[in-house]
Amino acid sequence: MYEVFQHYIEQQATLSPSESDRIRSVAVIKKLRKKQYLLQEGDVWKYNAFIAKGCLRTYSIDEKGNEHVIGFGTESWWMGDRESLLSGAPSRYNIDAIEDSELVLFTKANFDLLTAEIPAFNEMVNAILQRSFIASQNRINATLSLTAEEKYLNFIQKYPGFATRIPQAMIASFLGMTPETLSRIRTQTLKKK
Repeated sequence: MYEVFQHYIEQQATLSPSESDRIRSVAVIKKLRKKQYLLQEGDVWKYNAFIAKGCLRTYSIDEKGNEHVIGFGTESWWMGDRESLLSGAPSRYNIDAIEDSELVLFTKANFDLLTAEIPAFNEMVNAILQRSFIASQNRINATLSLTAEEKYLNFIQKYPGFATRIPQAMIASFLGMTPETLSRIRTQTLKKK
């Protein structure tokens, strides 16, 4: 699975063979079965995780036992709890596999060394962080300003493959609505086509 990550890196940055070898030397491959945790609430997150294969979700559970999906990740996406990684505080989130998945992990210490040692890698990481910040802003704006139907249409437009890979109840949670509301919206949307 490292080859998937290697291909991703080659599309993002120009590296020398020795830089590529250095990155590979600190990478750890992690396989998850469907429903297996990558991170559990209360644990400290210590990695930068690249998804080479599969689909994962980040979510929290409130005091009533309700799940609140914060985000999804699929091939060529990065996953983790940045707050826990940077602060060393226990995570408020769970991350588990929606499908059998394979990841490439880097400890924080090794990742920091790579960004210090390899300028092109550092530039790639900064670009990823900027895109992530913009995506978070867009998600907040959509949550605050769109109707339930607009949220769903926006979701399927931005993430067309997700609707077939992710259970509807998880999508509903991500969009901040009940599964029943999502089912009704999906039915209405199909009738309009």
